[in-house]
Amino acid sequence: MDSPFPTYAQSDSDGIASAIREDGFAIIPEVLAKSEVEELKSTIDSIISTPGPGDGVGLGKGIDHFKCVFNRDPYWLQFLDKSGIIEAVEDLMGKDSHIIGMSAWRSPPGTGSFGQLHTDQLFVPMDEELLTTGKVELPVFISTLHFYLNDMDEDLCPTWIVPGSHKSGRSPGGKGATASGVQGGEEMSWNGEEARPVLVKAGDAMLFRSEVWHSGSVNRTEDRTRYLLQVHYSRRGIAQRFPPYLEFKYNQKVLDSASERQLRLLGKHNIGAYG
Repeated sequence: MDSPFPTYAQSDSDGIASAIREDGFAIIPEVLAKSEVEELKSTIDSIISTPGPGDGVGLGKGIDHFKCVFNRDPYWLQFLDKSGIIEAVEDLMGKDSHIIGMSAWRSPPGTGSFGQLHTDQLFVPMDEELLTTGKVELPVFISTLHFYLNDMDEDLCPTWIVPGSHKSGRSPGGKGATASGVQGGEEMSWNGEEARPVLVKAGDAMLFRSEVWHSGSVNRTEDRTRYLLQVHYSRRGIAQRFPPYLEFKYNQKVLDSASERQLRLLGKHNIGAYG
């Protein structure tokens, strides 16, 4: 089953940015070649024996979640600023935007859940009429880039998403909540748009904003593990979230290998109004 959503070429940064503003997300095919997908999956497998602060390792019985993987090795830098996509990110959140995290995931058979639809972060609760009529355009504060490393079907715990739902001005099931990871009641649609699975191919990517309604789901297969890499971008004024926080230290090998743009994404900024 093919994805029911429009797609945007990686080089079409204007189209990607426009889709984030209008639909809340953009699917970008063939960002990674097959060889790159296999290398990335193998690299994720290799870090299970060396978990870091904040990591959750299921050891085959639960989901493996590795945080701040960008700081492990210069290898991960290539996923920070994929051409075309990073220009869209900078269009949406500024040329001083940065990452607030990078996580790798493995979801073995039987893991995951179809939780309630949620928003990752809702900064500005608002009357939906202001957003649906275009009287107000909600700025993008945080966006997440998913690199999908499997051919996705409905059994392999795909992401589910409600197109345009960032224009609801709220999280599903409630109004006005601003906490991270807000979850609602049983709402599965908004403005006539039902939640639908993101069924893409290995190597495809999806960029989405923090206010769009979405959910993970259950790995119902018997013998397949889903792999995913996430990069979280934000405006500069939003704090980076690097466990173990006060004790976090950058890997000097990573810094020595990074380009100027990558260093900025990692947190190298000019002094501004607040420091």
